[in-house]
Amino acid sequence: MSSDDLDALALLHDPVRRSLYAAVASRGGDVGRGEAAEAAGVSRTLAGHHLDKLVEAGLLESGFRQQEKKGPGSGRPAKVYRRARGERSVSLPPRDYAALASVLAEVVDALGAEERAERAAREAGARLAKGHAGEPVEQVLRERGYEPYEEGGALRLRNCPFHVLAEEQPLLVCSMNLALCQGLLEGLGDEPGRARLDPRPGECCVSLSKTNED
Repeated sequence: MSSDDLDALALLHDPVRRSLYAAVASRGGDVGRGEAAEAAGVSRTLAGHHLDKLVEAGLLESGFRQQEKKGPGSGRPAKVYRRARGERSVSLPPRDYAALASVLAEVVDALGAEERAERAAREAGARLAKGHAGEPVEQVLRERGYEPYEEGGALRLRNCPFHVLAEEQPLLVCSMNLALCQGLLEGLGDEPGRARLDPRPGECCVSLSKTNED
């Protein structure tokens, strides 16, 4: 844990900033100042002030959206915001589970134990389901940080909780993530075949169809 992480996350104690951050993060792309203000229920000027503070803290990134109309009279490009790509974490006392997870992933890869790892992940998903009996899978995934949203008849996952590891060992981690989601579905009495690999840049590699397509 760094002091920068703690200072950045402390900004979200303010309910307006927290609402603005959530409004930007939930869109999964560029969000204008007016859009964020409307979602948070505050004025555009106040929204701009707090959004820029979140950019300074590294929680958001900013850029400019070019106007469709070109030439004289087109006006200035609109400022837009998106969730920052970096991660922030706070642990008291400090912990570093990611480092050990990275080592374990390397061991699995070196031993050629991918199939055993997938079975373990599926069993872990089934165990997770036992504590959420009767709950929809969307709610369980949301609580686990996947940030599910509906699109085109499918349930997509905006966030990958294992992003750092997936960058290092994409084939292993994505296959284990799929197995985990399949085990979760099965444990909830749902069709495990709903979960499939469906990678999209900046999002989780797994998506869920409305029904089993197999």
